[in-house]
Amino acid sequence: MSALPTASSEASATRPEARFEALTLGRLDAVLAVEQQAYSHPWTRGNFTDALASGYQAQILMAGDHLLGYFVAMMGVDEVHLLNITVTPEFQRQGWARVLLDALALWSRGRGAQWLWLEVRVSNQRAQDIYLTHGFRRVGDRKRYYPAENGQREDAVVMSLAL
Repeated sequence: MSALPTASSEASATRPEARFEALTLGRLDAVLAVEQQAYSHPWTRGNFTDALASGYQAQILMAGDHLLGYFVAMMGVDEVHLLNITVTPEFQRQGWARVLLDALALWSRGRGAQWLWLEVRVSNQRAQDIYLTHGFRRVGDRKRYYPAENGQREDAVVMSLAL
């Protein structure tokens, strides 16, 4: 584990400040490494390059040289659809998901979005709890939305946040 402090720890002169940067192709290898650690069915290089080529909002959260997490979101007419949000496994449970969600909500409001939408695996209760704590509400389900083990499919919970 890295020696980075948690999001709630006191400021320290030796602690690098967390900062957002645009996800670029030059940072994609680091993001893909995290994606492989974090998920059984990770996004591919093609998923990320397509998102970047489409002009989606793609941000990474850094502290010094440490990749804390990232998100990818797509702007719609009056809404934003969160496509991927990930906290690097070694930095999970430290409040970074909240920082990522706050930044996404701020960006979305700045673009005039009224809603923020996402899907989450029905089995990912920890993520659902984070979203609920952040003000999202469960609004529906998508049957067989995600790939699962052995060629199976997993349902998704659809959640939304009024901005």
